[in-house]
Amino acid sequence: MYKARIYVNYKPSVLDPKAEVIKNTLARTGQDNVQSVLYGKYFELELAAADKDAAAKQVDNICDQMLANVNMETYRFDIVEEARA
Repeated sequence: MYKARIYVNYKPSVLDPKAEVIKNTLARTGQDNVQSVLYGKYFELELAAADKDAAAKQVDNICDQMLANVNMETYRFDIVEEARA
């Protein structure tokens, strides 16, 4: 069993309105040393894959097809083997 931890964020060239709102709010509340904010989505998937490479390939396909808008977003993921019960 493998667990995939997936992080999806806007590409650096795309304006992230939620991150800008958070950054501006932080500045207004006195947290003016915050240089940048990255807002994103987080997913966890458990996979019964043959091996770590197969799990990574499946997660990459899932991200491309449904978890990330590849025109505007980028993603990265970590895969860890879970202890079998």
